[in-house]
Amino acid sequence: MTTFQQARAFLLEHRTDYDTAVAGFRWPDPVDFNWALDWFDAGLAGNADSRDRTALWIVDAGSNRETKLSFAALSRRSNQVANFLRAQGLRRGDHLLLLLGNVVPLWETMLAAMKLGLVVIPATTLLTPDELRDRLDRGRAKIVVASPDQVAKFADLGSDLIRIVAGATVAPDGWLPFGQAADFLETFVPDGPTRAEDPMLLYFTSGTTAKPKLVRHSQRSYPVGGLSTMYWLGLQPGDIHLNISSPGWAKHAWSCLFAPWNAGATVFVVNQPRFDAKGLLATIGRCGVTTLCAPPTVWRLFIQEKLATFKVALREVCGAGEPLNPEVIDQVRAAWGLTIRDGYGQTETTALAGNSPGQAVKVGSMGRPLPGWQVVITDIDGQPAKEGEVSLPLGADRPAGLMQGYQADDGSVSGAGGAGGAIYRSGDVVFADDNGYLTFVGRSDDVFKSSDYRISPFELESVLLEHDAVAEAAVVPSPDPIRLAIPKAYVLLVAGTDRSAATALSIFEHLHVRLAPFKRIRRIELVTELPKTISGKIRRVQLRRLEHSDDREDPLRGIEFREEDFPTLQAARPTGLPEH
Repeated sequence: MTTFQQARAFLLEHRTDYDTAVAGFRWPDPVDFNWALDWFDAGLAGNADSRDRTALWIVDAGSNRETKLSFAALSRRSNQVANFLRAQGLRRGDHLLLLLGNVVPLWETMLAAMKLGLVVIPATTLLTPDELRDRLDRGRAKIVVASPDQVAKFADLGSDLIRIVAGATVAPDGWLPFGQAADFLETFVPDGPTRAEDPMLLYFTSGTTAKPKLVRHSQRSYPVGGLSTMYWLGLQPGDIHLNISSPGWAKHAWSCLFAPWNAGATVFVVNQPRFDAKGLLATIGRCGVTTLCAPPTVWRLFIQEKLATFKVALREVCGAGEPLNPEVIDQVRAAWGLTIRDGYGQTETTALAGNSPGQAVKVGSMGRPLPGWQVVITDIDGQPAKEGEVSLPLGADRPAGLMQGYQADDGSVSGAGGAGGAIYRSGDVVFADDNGYLTFVGRSDDVFKSSDYRISPFELESVLLEHDAVAEAAVVPSPDPIRLAIPKAYVLLVAGTDRSAATALSIFEHLHVRLAPFKRIRRIELVTELPKTISGKIRRVQLRRLEHSDDREDPLRGIEFREEDFPTLQAARPTGLPEH
């Protein structure tokens, strides 16, 4: 039994015994390791007890079509894709941009890329051509695997890019059909051992700069680090696990790939043309889903239905992204007798804290540090505190699930020990009670959540300032009953520009061209001044308080315009699932 298998077995054995799991768990040694070959192929597809078990089950609600693939079948098919990609000249270390929805080729490509040692750049299909250009350039992508609806975005992008389209009946000019992979061998021979620290994933994530940061993970960090995610979710072999999330985001890799397949569970996916809570609940019951993880936005939509009328086989229910309201938890418990368990992590990590099975759930808390994670709460000076920033010691205590670091344009990494640091500071501020439960307080920067997407004010303000009429701008969250918050911009116009509906519409149209739907600013308030510090920095905190108090008499208030005021903008509203 490998050290990975031993660590996995230990967590499964002590699934409901938090104290024993925390005291006895040790991360597997960072030796040569390729999760797709050493665990998925050898441990699942190569095991008589699991090889014929369903690994992936996709329900397409729009067409009433279902697809099921066993672990053995996915192993063979991903081998074919790996051989197909190798035939295009791809080698270990090359970068692949993955731009697919929840379709079988996404999982085949992820497994194939791991086997080859490629670095995958997961991306949401909501991105604009400008945003894709940034990912191609800074991500140094050599190849893209995309769905047919994404092809047009590449008309002026990446002249030397190898292009593969998945799902097209006929491949457009310049594109290779993904279906060609079926002509390749079902066996795969790697070109050598995979080092555990070889890079494997590059995520673009919102932060404190105008452009998203590049988070780099290794062949070890997400696959092995996903053992803590498996433990928090409470997964067991044979489970049917539904995680409601869109591809391109870290949570999709957490809970639609590594955590369930670490456990030997089925990844269950429901594709809906538009999100339909009632239809999804019916499918959960009909298909016997046993474990469910959904973002708060979805849970708030679920409780608008009569939950008790939906007969389900659920054993574990979880939420992540932000703490759930007690009334949501109470309604789910009353209907199903189950308590939603919150958890916490970042794109930079796997799940590092959570209310795991068997623990007493503290409502409003994101739980306690999970097995393998040494969490230190530090104040602004780096000293231990009851309320402060979630920090992770590095060195000998470095958790397997922590990123390698933030990648710079030259390929170097920093921010997580890559430059010799002794501690990783998360930017998330929490309060720790006497029993070790962590309660989220806020961000040390101004990043916020909207429909479970991370929104960077800096990024949106940079796009606003490109409009000729905008002199200054500040983006803050405005409360919303379903999305938690929506992005709102306080805008100071250049001298001589009217604070009119025509000006607001022009700014909205500019944003629609430049920003993906999940980032778009939904409200604009045209003001005559913005609050500033003595040094001239805009005081977003004051504007945030203004939004929460909804004080229309404050002298800082201006003329507000909402996206819904302009019918021509409505067609561009997003229909996809949240980031989660």
